[in-house]
Amino acid sequence: MKGTLAQVRSHDRAVQLLMVNQFTINLGFYMLMPYLAAHLSGSLGLAGWVVGLVLGVRNFSQQGMFVVGGTLADRLGYKPLIVAGCLLRTVGFAALGFVDSLPALLAASAATGLAGALFNPAVRAYLAAEAGERRVEAFALFNVFYQAGILLGPLVGMVLTGVDFRVTCLTAAGVFAVLSVVQIRALPARGREDDGRQPDGHRESVLTQWRGILANRAFLLFSTAMIGSYVLTFQVYLALPLEVRRIGGDGAFGTAAVAVLFAVSGLSTILGQTRVTAWCRARYEPGQALIRGLAVMGVAFLPLLVTAALPVPGPGVARWLAAAVPPALAALLLAVGTMIAYPFEMDTIVRLSGDRLVATHYGLYNTVCGLGITVGNLLTGAALDAAREAGLPALPWISLCALGLACAAAVQGLHRTGRLAAPAASRPVTV
Repeated sequence: MKGTLAQVRSHDRAVQLLMVNQFTINLGFYMLMPYLAAHLSGSLGLAGWVVGLVLGVRNFSQQGMFVVGGTLADRLGYKPLIVAGCLLRTVGFAALGFVDSLPALLAASAATGLAGALFNPAVRAYLAAEAGERRVEAFALFNVFYQAGILLGPLVGMVLTGVDFRVTCLTAAGVFAVLSVVQIRALPARGREDDGRQPDGHRESVLTQWRGILANRAFLLFSTAMIGSYVLTFQVYLALPLEVRRIGGDGAFGTAAVAVLFAVSGLSTILGQTRVTAWCRARYEPGQALIRGLAVMGVAFLPLLVTAALPVPGPGVARWLAAAVPPALAALLLAVGTMIAYPFEMDTIVRLSGDRLVATHYGLYNTVCGLGITVGNLLTGAALDAAREAGLPALPWISLCALGLACAAAVQGLHRTGRLAAPAASRPVTV
């Protein structure tokens, strides 16, 4: 950990602040969002479909608007979009604790999602620009702070929600309010040197910029190839907890075992990310590291195949071990695969963008992967249902293993043909 902090201090003030910002953003978000569904269905007594609608609006407003947020960041500068996103989330989180009508809940939920669409591409593009040649190292450190916020947020939220959900909302809103003030005062203004202006000073239209990005075939192929990796990592929140409860039940043990999944995932990243990245940089090209990371994520589900091939043990220690150990091992392997791939993935996006309109590229990338997660989770849920009905518990794990290996093969194809190192398409002509 000392080495990680020393690396953070070796970067300039703006990079350090962006990392702390991301920790705080995730802290505020995850202290509230895991408990929102229970508040909507319990305290407010809303029907299940209404709860799903409110949560779905948040996800849709974020995923669907990422490319807009990225475009605005490239045109207006990164700092204004980061601050605007934090201010909007302050309002949205505060409102979620006090409104109870469906239109107001939908508006507050949409505001929290749009906030993420505003600051996420801007933060990543700002970090890439400020870190320069140290991008891979910077994104490794960024992931440490990112995971630390995810790990700590639910714990803080559990304590606050035990008092009252409104306290959680106000605290989360306060976190974003303080973060907004800090960024207004301390974050240097930073925009892209290339905001879409041509040599004659004329700025391209947004549609022209988007057409240019959509013509960047290498970038689109890479975005599509990486969708599966996000589907796989999301299974820490979907398939793995369901497997824990399938074997261990819904009691206190099942709850504790699910908490262990999140702890394993977060702590392993906090403790190991910088070492893993340094090890990979010394041995592999970026494309090779990506391939290996995706392959590790694919084989992460092999321990669950072993469990599926064996009968469920009777009540006792053996059952507890069967419920907790294979999913925890899968979560660890998913974390290792992500540690290997993530810094090189973020760096590859910058290279494929040709170092122009980077925030817009990040925005489109997030939208593509976010939509892929939605479809992937629907298919994973269907596989889990089919496996239960057909008595084939191995089916979901075989499918997820195959998905990971298919993603690794797709990225290997891009690497072998030189597309991961290719510059973005040439600047389009304004029409």
